[in-house]
This record gives sequence, C-alpha cells and structure tokens, in this order.
Amino acid sequence: MEAAPAAVMERERLTAEMAFRGGEPEPSIVIKIRRRLPDFARNIKLKYVKLGIRHGGSPTSLLPMLCVPALAAAAYSFGRLDVMYYSVDLLTSVAWLGTAALLLTVYYFKRPRPVYLVDFACYKPEDEHKISKAGFLEMTESTGCFNDAALDFQTKITTRSALGDETYLPPGVQARPPRLNMAEARMEAEAVMFGCLDALFASTGINPRRDVRILIVNCSLFNPTPSLASMIINHNKMREDVKSFNLGGMGCSAGLIAVDLAKDMLQANPNSYAVVLSTENITLNWYFGNDRSMLLSNCIFRMGGAAALLSNKRADAGRAKYRLLHTVRTHKGASDECFNCVYQREDEDGKVGVSLARELMAVAGDALKTNITTLGPLVLPLVEQLKFLKSLMMRRVFRVKGVRPYIPDFRRAFEHFCVHAGGRAVLEEVQRSLSLEDTDMEPSKCTLHRFGNTSSSSLWYELAYAEAKGRVRRGHRVWQIGFGSGFKCNSAVWRALRDVPAVSPGGGGAAAGPGGKSCNPWVEDVDKYPPKAYV
Repeated sequence: MEAAPAAVMERERLTAEMAFRGGEPEPSIVIKIRRRLPDFARNIKLKYVKLGIRHGGSPTSLLPMLCVPALAAAAYSFGRLDVMYYSVDLLTSVAWLGTAALLLTVYYFKRPRPVYLVDFACYKPEDEHKISKAGFLEMTESTGCFNDAALDFQTKITTRSALGDETYLPPGVQARPPRLNMAEARMEAEAVMFGCLDALFASTGINPRRDVRILIVNCSLFNPTPSLASMIINHNKMREDVKSFNLGGMGCSAGLIAVDLAKDMLQANPNSYAVVLSTENITLNWYFGNDRSMLLSNCIFRMGGAAALLSNKRADAGRAKYRLLHTVRTHKGASDECFNCVYQREDEDGKVGVSLARELMAVAGDALKTNITTLGPLVLPLVEQLKFLKSLMMRRVFRVKGVRPYIPDFRRAFEHFCVHAGGRAVLEEVQRSLSLEDTDMEPSKCTLHRFGNTSSSSLWYELAYAEAKGRVRRGHRVWQIGFGSGFKCNSAVWRALRDVPAVSPGGGGAAAGPGGKSCNPWVEDVDKYPPKAYV
C-alpha cells in the first residue's frame, strides 16, 4: 500500500518538496507538490537522433570531401612511372584534377550563405510604465472584476512568480478605468516596435528605406489590419519590393520561428538584410474573468519587444556579433493534449483569455526532449556522442538490462544558455532536467525578475544580459530555446564572432540609439543583478 502513492506521483510526474517555516506560535512544515518535466533518460526515440543527423548535412557539404580522393588519384596518376618506358600518365592526372576543380566550383556556387546577426536591440519602456507587485495587486483589486477567490489566487501566483518590482505594463492596462481598445493597443505596438527599431537602425547605420529587403514580425495575439509589418513599412517608408511577413498565433517560441524563416529567405536572396521583430501586445489581451487557468497570464506577462538585424553579406562578418549555426524546430501539434495545453477561448461568462492546462509542464518536457535529441548530433562534442552511442548499443544491440541511456552534457556544447523566461517553475525544471548550474540560468532568471515574461522577445533580453556583463567572447556558443503554443519547442545556436564588451551604467557606447539610448536594456541595471535572491 505504501508503494501506491509513489507510483501515482511517478506516473503523474509529481515531485514533493519540504520546507520549514518558522513563526509564532509554533514553527510549521510546508510540503509543496509540483509537476516536473519528464525524465530525459527514458524513452529517447532513435528517430529523432537520425533526424538530427540528417538535419546537419546537405549533399552540397559533401563535395569538398569528394575532392580529396580525386586529388589523391591525380597525384598518383601524375607520379606513376611505367617501368619500361618511364612515361607519365598526364591524361589521367588532368582528368582527375578537372573533376576536383568541377566539384569545388559546384560547391562554391551552391554552398549555403552565412547568416550573420549584425546587432539587436531590446525595448525598455519609460519609467512611468513601471509597476510593482504590490501595485499590480492593487490595480487588479481596484477593477472590481475579480471575486475573492480570483484575487487570492493572483496574490499567491504574483508572490511566487519571481517577478521583481520594476516590470512594465502598458498605460491602457494601468489606467482607471482600464482603456482597452484598438487605439491603445496600436499605441503600445508602435511604442515597442518603433522604439527598438529606431535604436537598431541608429546603432548599425542601416537605412531602412534603402537597405532592408526582408521584414518579419511576430506577435501572437494582436494582428490588426493593416498588419504590424505594414505599420513598420509605413513608419520607415521602406522600399516597395520589401518582402514582409507577419506571424500570428504562434506563441512564445515565434521569435525563433521568425529567425528560421529569415535564414531561409536569406538563402534565396543574396546580398540582403533581414529585420526580425518579436513582441507581444498586452492591452487587448488582459483577462477580466475568474478562471484560474486564464489568470496566470495576467500575473507573469509584461510589456516588451526586440528587433534583430540579420545579414548574408560576407562583408558584414567583420562587424557582426554572431553567426547562426543551427535552427531546430519541434512541433507536437499532432497530439490533442499538446494542441490544447495553451488555448485561447472564452470562459463560462464569455470573457476571452488564454488558458494554460495542468499538463503544460509535461507537454513542454516532451517537446524539449524531442528538440534536444534532434539538436544533439549537430552540436555535441564527439566524446559525448560516442558515450551516447555506447549506451545505445548496449541497450539496443546487446540487450543489456539495467543500462540507462546516456544523457549528454550540453554544458560542453554551449557557453551561454538563453531559456525562455516563461515562469519560475519552468526555469527551475529545465535547470534540473539539463543539470545546469545557477550561472547558466542567471540570464533567464534575471530577465524574468527585471522584465517579466515578454513572450518571444525574452530570449533577446537574456542574450543582452550576458553581453551587458561582458561574458560573451569570440568563439562562444549560445543556445536559445523557446516554448510556445501548438505545442512547439524551437532552438537556435549562434557562435560569437568577436568579444562583446560589457556595458557601463549611464553609458550607451557604440550601441547607442537615438538620444544616446542604448540598444541594451540592462545599461542602468547591470550592477544590480543578479540579486541575492531571485524571489
């Protein structure tokens, strides 16, 4: 009978934590039950490993290797002497050299174009939009839209959310009474988009009217007509042949989907610049009902956005910060459980909100496991791959019982980890599952504390944090990983092309935008982080 509760907790992926709380009149013991991510050491599917191997290479990349035997054969033919006539087989040698030259020529014209990240800018709202946790709870109560149970629930979530007291909400949400209309939503979108784009163009010296040929905007829940992309084109008076895309409804991982789309577009359009803008609109997506599954978004989502300039011009290699190495996308939408775990719907009273299901952690864990299994063959050192292959052979070929699959150490593949700041529980479970150190998770936790969950743009705030601390060095590899509705898990891998200097408080430096405002949102706060306690 005692094994039954343990079996239930294992099946439901639950974990128990015990904490001692002192107080009057007597100290108490608090036991917390939370849902954890799945054990990555179990049920690793070989098909995802094969997918990663296929994902990493193209037929074109094999052409330089084929030149090696051709050149060796040419050298052999040139040096082969006939014992009787001492003649040199020039015709065969020339044929092999011609074959090698042809292969190299085909590779030169068919090789993938490099994709560089020239620079990026994160939006930092004005101080008048700041809101503390106490201010948020007071604002929530003053609306009169929530019952006592909903207010207690939001108080509990906000207290445990790991958000700080300097996050931002748009003025339409903070107004009394709230001004939740299309005009306010457009004002929020314009402030975020134009703010980070103006800083980006100023820091890179790019003329948006002339230079930008590809524009990709992602915003999940606010998709007006004309589109957000059209608003940017109109504001910056961009060229008539600009290729614009507006991605909607794709959740918090849409930023990496936009990067992947930009990569494909840059392969098809030589000598081009692509701008990727990631944001989420809060004004028209505030929930005023009492459904607990929909109230979570009110407590953690905050105002923010980021813009990145990508290029395939080899001349930009000298000034670019990073080069894109890999993008891996995982979509679990074929499963009903995954499809419904993040779902926009109406509650019993007809009020629209985004519902987060109890199964979200399990679904996110399965998507993450699939994604990293596919990514592993592309990024892991050979030693780690051989260890994984050894455990696989022991289990699949020799049928040795009791051998658990080897989970590679991803800390040997990356120097920086940017995990989507979706919430405290998500970050803690990802850290535990991947055996990451506190320093690895510092950018994600500090971003959550300072800016809240800014949806798809949070990954850029995290990378900006690593830059602000002066931790990014030439050759370092960065892993960005995002989760989103659908359910999706996407990864992008970058390699730093140069050292990125730390920022100093009050100084924008070379990356300053209009009015000396820096592209890095951490300039004024870099010395305050990390705090002694994230919560």
